[in-house]
Order: sequence, then C-alpha cells, then structure tokens
Amino acid sequence: MPLSKLVFKPGVNRDQTNYASEGSWYDMNKVRFRSGFPEKIGGWIVQNQTAYVGVARSIFNWSTTDTSDLTGIGTNVKMYVVAGTQITDITPIRQTFTTPATDNCFGTTINSTTVLVTIASHGAIDGAYVTFSGAVAVGGVTAANLNKEFVITYVSTSTFTITVASAATSTVASGGGTGITAAFQINPGYAYNTAGYGWGAGAWGRNAWNQSSTIPVYYPPRLIFQDKFNNDLVFNIQAADIYYWVYTSSFNTRAVLLSSITGAVAVPQQVTKILFSPQGFLLALGCTNYDASALAPNYLGTFDPLLVRWSNVDADIGPEPENWQPTLTNTAGFLRLQAGSHIVAGISTKQEVLIFTDTSLTSLQYLGTSEVFSQQLVSQSISIAGSNTVVAVNNIVYWMGYDKFYAYSGRVDTLPCTLRQYVFNNYNKAQREIFFAGSNAQFNEVIWFYCSTTSTEIDRYVIYNYIENIWYFGAIERTTWIDAGIVSYPLATDNGYLYQHENGHDNGQPLNAAPVAIDAYIQSADVDIEDGEKYMLIRRVIPDVNFNSSDTVNSVTGAPLVPAVTMTVGVRNFPGAASSTTNAEGETTTQSVTTEATVDLYTNQVFIRARGRQMNFKIASTGVGVQWQLGLPRVDARPDGLRS
Repeated sequence: MPLSKLVFKPGVNRDQTNYASEGSWYDMNKVRFRSGFPEKIGGWIVQNQTAYVGVARSIFNWSTTDTSDLTGIGTNVKMYVVAGTQITDITPIRQTFTTPATDNCFGTTINSTTVLVTIASHGAIDGAYVTFSGAVAVGGVTAANLNKEFVITYVSTSTFTITVASAATSTVASGGGTGITAAFQINPGYAYNTAGYGWGAGAWGRNAWNQSSTIPVYYPPRLIFQDKFNNDLVFNIQAADIYYWVYTSSFNTRAVLLSSITGAVAVPQQVTKILFSPQGFLLALGCTNYDASALAPNYLGTFDPLLVRWSNVDADIGPEPENWQPTLTNTAGFLRLQAGSHIVAGISTKQEVLIFTDTSLTSLQYLGTSEVFSQQLVSQSISIAGSNTVVAVNNIVYWMGYDKFYAYSGRVDTLPCTLRQYVFNNYNKAQREIFFAGSNAQFNEVIWFYCSTTSTEIDRYVIYNYIENIWYFGAIERTTWIDAGIVSYPLATDNGYLYQHENGHDNGQPLNAAPVAIDAYIQSADVDIEDGEKYMLIRRVIPDVNFNSSDTVNSVTGAPLVPAVTMTVGVRNFPGAASSTTNAEGETTTQSVTTEATVDLYTNQVFIRARGRQMNFKIASTGVGVQWQLGLPRVDARPDGLRS
C-alpha cells in the first residue's frame, strides 16, 4: 500500500467527540498555525531586571516627542513607568504628614528590626508604602536606615510597624527628631476577586457573639486604565480617582490627582474607566455627575454607573483634560446611556467609541455640534466577561462574553468557535474581572487570557486567528499583554517582570539566568481506515519538519545544538480505550510510557510498529533553542484484518 499523507484541518476542535473530530487537531500547548500548518510559538526574554511590586493588571505603550518609548504598568499595589530596562515607581502620594504629627514618631525595641511608628489618623492599610525623610538616628537605628521607603504592617488607626535593615541596640519609646516627613502612597488593592468573612458581612444578629459572618463579602481586584496626553500619562483606578503623570527625561516625578493640577475643575470621581476619544476628548465612563450647586472647583455630585462625561477641547488650544465643567462656551459635557445597569468597558476605535454595559453595546459618535456626542444603541443582548476582555484589530472589535465570543464590525456577530465548550465549561467565573484580551498582529491573532476552573490567577489562553478563521489554545501565566507597534515585540507581564514575546525560542528567565526550554506539542484526533472496519498496521513514518530558524549554538554555553522533536503514533481499538503504541520488540505500551522516536534535521524515516483501529499523531519539543514547523508527514500503514 502506498505511503499516505497525514493531513489535518488547521485549528483545534474540542467541541466534538474524538470520532467526530477525525481529521482535526485535538490537543496542544504553545503551538500556533501559520498558513494552515502547526508550529511552535516564539519564545520570550525578560526586559526589566528589577521586579515590580504587586500583580500587574494594566499595561500601556506610548512614545514621546523626544523619541522615548515608554510602558506604563499598573499593579494592585503601585504604578510604574518602564523605559528600556529602567523601571520607575510613579505611585501617587495619598497624604504627607509633617511636624507636629510626626515628631519623634519612631519607637524601637532592643535587638529587634521592628520599629513602631505613631502617627494619628495615618489612614494606611496593611501592605501600603510610606517613605520617611528628615529623621535622625534612634535606638541605634541609623538615619540612613529610617529615611527610605517601607512596607506598612497595620496595627491601629494611630500606629503601624516597619522593618528596618539592622536591629536596634536599645529600647526607645519615641524618637527620630522633629523634622520627619512621612509620605504615604495610595493604599493597595486586591490582586484578584477576593471573598472575605468579617464583622458586618451579613444580616445583623445572624451569628452568635464573637463569630464572623457566614456570608462572604467580595472585594474586587484593582484595575487600572491608562491613556496618553501628549508626552504624559493619564490613568484611573477603577471606581476611584483620575491621576496625571508629567513626563520628564529624568523620571523624577510622581503621578498626582488630575483634580490637583492647575486649571482643574469639576473632575469626576469614582470613575469606572477613562479613555480618549479620537477627537481628543477625555471620557469618564461611569462616574460622579456634575452638580452646579456644589462647591467649586469640584462640583461633585452623586455616582451614576451609566453616566458618560467628557472634558473640554478648546478650538484654539486643543484638549483640556483637566477642564470638565460644561459651559455655554466650551465642549465639556455628559450623557447617560439608555440600556444596562452599569458600564463595564469601553474602547476607542478609528470612527467611534464603543461602550459596554452588563447587557448592551452603545456606539458613542462625535457630532461636531454643540451637543458634541450622540449615542446609538447597537445591541441589548450581549454580555462581556470583564473590563479588559475587549480588543480592536483592523477596525473590528472582538470580545469575550459569559458563554461565547463576539465581534463588532458595524453590527454584532457571535464568533463560531470550535473551542466554545472547552473554554466556557472550564473557566473560573468568579475571576472574570481579571481576564483580558490582546492581539498579536504579526500572526493575525486575537488572544484571550483567562483562569481555569480551579485557578484564581491567569493560567490559560485561547486564540482566534482572524485570517485563517481558526482557533487554538494553551497554558501560560500572564497578567497583561500588549501588541507590538510602538515597541518591536508584544509585551506581557507576570510575577514582577516584563516579557518581550516572539523574541527568541526559549523561556527567558529573570536576573539574567539561563533560559529554559518551552515545552510545546500538538496531537491529532483519531483517524482510521475504512471507518474503523479494519485494523491498520503502521510500520514507519516519513517526517516533514522544518527547523530552519532554530538555534544552532547554545546561547549560554556556546555548545552546538541539534534541534529535534519527538514524534509519537498512538493507536486504540475503541474511543474510550487508552491510546497505546507497539515498540520495536512488539510490546504494547500505553501512550503515557511509550518509546518516543526522535526526529531531527537528519532523520529520514522513523520505524514504529503499531496496530489498531484508530491512530493519532503527536509531535512535541522540549529542547532549548528549538523552533519547528510541521508539514505533511507520510505514514506507511496498511489494512491488517477485519474488526471483530
């Protein structure tokens, strides 16, 4: 019998049974499709060698007029700006205390590195940061060890503790001098959706005395939304304030409240999300309304979850993101959405701003008249998984809903998905707020990162290739993603570091440690001969694997590399049976312990003895420096008896 090509449809199908998926790919990790053929994804390297603090939930790129390429990273604890490998803390200062509140505020205990700080009404919580300056030595703790940044351990509304570098040599109740300044950064938030059982978390009297509630209170993750204004950065913390950071080449400034800058008036608070429209209006989606009767310059009203406000754009001087007071002579204004109960997300496209509520999609369109914007209700029957699960690519907007994927190109469509059940039946619904979307334009991909059922942190991804109209998936831990464009590579964050993706072939490590291999594989669904009526006997495989861009030399040791993959042919007799292979000695083994054939640049053919009614094919790589693409391997298989 002649050799047969192993031809599988591009993409992965997990929404049908193994029999029904015949001719498709069924399982994979860290593999994509290019022109219909599977290949290992690109690797990544670490950009910053100084780790950021907290879990990143926001990333944003922009360029300045002096050609600096900047990346803003917002975590649940701090706000940073990255330039090259330099990472700068720009976290806003919440409050600064000076004399007499800070006079002799330090207390030491002999042989202890714990220092008690007494500042009445400090307002800090556990895990917040404070920076001291102007202190003098106390209890054997030097001034240099006091005049720096510390993490706070909360004790009471008037006291907290810090940990200094060296232990005190004596016990002192209070000291440090009278020139101390304590600058408290904004308090941290939660990294993910957190349930708490505390006092008052339920109906009064529900529990016995000295017991906490049995009804959990959910604390949402801290989400941050960023945009640029000229060289500067504007960002808001979800359900909180808007901040403004002024770029300087020395990176010696911190972000401040937008309401505190010169000329600021009627700046909204409790903002769900900010973004700039294509015309330069800074929009606040879901926020406090404008109350002309309230005190200037805030004019603070009540929170409206469906309210959209925008700042002024002056005809002569351009956008004024600090001026939100509507007048007869400016363009600041507001409107209220028609559908839904609260705004979830928004995205600015080339021609319009799309605003998502919990149940609807609205198009905000610029009029150029005194009314400035109008709204058009696009759909009242959509869902959206979270604030960051929407992305725009080539004027089409894609997003993840509660149980399906959507696309908007002037109308809303449900995306047909061969992984729909696989994704939506196996994700952690409680953590939808931290799910996020991204794009990888080089490979025509839209990516959604999400938590699997038992995980509280991102550990899975699913990809839609919009040119080939196929889906694939895998496992990876990332907390943000942004496509290449301003920078040369897509950027992602995880565990304190910024990663340049599609750079190299390996898993780059922090602190300049040697990279490790990326384990990648793809496995087909079963195929059979004559609908499984006959057994097949497989004797050899003619591989067709391209290693053209693999590394030939180990980047760390300089040793030569011979890129290789492992190839497995598994067989089974019935769909529910374990897949197995038969080795060269004719011994049948389960696939989990099978002898794998190695295929490298010099492999002409692989001899595998396997007999069964169905066959599946797997290719995998676990080596450093390996990059491969699978073509059309051929298999030497023939009928070998009727099915019994």
